[in-house]
Amino acid sequence: MTDFKTYFDLLNLYSDYAMVCDSDKWEQWPEFFVESGTYRLQPRENFEQGLPLCLLALESKAMIRDRVYGVKETMYHDPYYQRHIVGTPRILSVERDVGGERILSEANYVVIRTKLDGDSTVFNAGYYSDVIVRTPEGLKFQSRLCVYDSEMIPNSLIYPI
Repeated sequence: MTDFKTYFDLLNLYSDYAMVCDSDKWEQWPEFFVESGTYRLQPRENFEQGLPLCLLALESKAMIRDRVYGVKETMYHDPYYQRHIVGTPRILSVERDVGGERILSEANYVVIRTKLDGDSTVFNAGYYSDVIVRTPEGLKFQSRLCVYDSEMIPNSLIYPI
């Protein structure tokens, strides 16, 4: 059983993550990860078949920072807004040892995309599969795997899911 503080901290992590991704504060996005943290975006079909191919695989906080630089400074794209709707996280397990606390959790998500001159549409739907660790700064992602349901993503993926 998980204590209330751990669950409350987890809810805040998920909520804060979504707000940063929805408010164009990309420089804050890497701070949700530990230095060796990973972020992967993988189609459900590949995940379920054990195939390693991901649409996006960032293998460290440095790579995550590089993605932010790309989003802000080098990528040309038709701008759009995102809105994350994240379900209540489900804790699969909590491991505590001399190294600290490690939480395995999942949550469903939907990302709505709104182009500046268009309608709002469902851009991406799936679930997060996360490994989270407690640090002196609070909970951080050791790994975030976004397993999305559709094999196709309209246009290109620019912003984090």
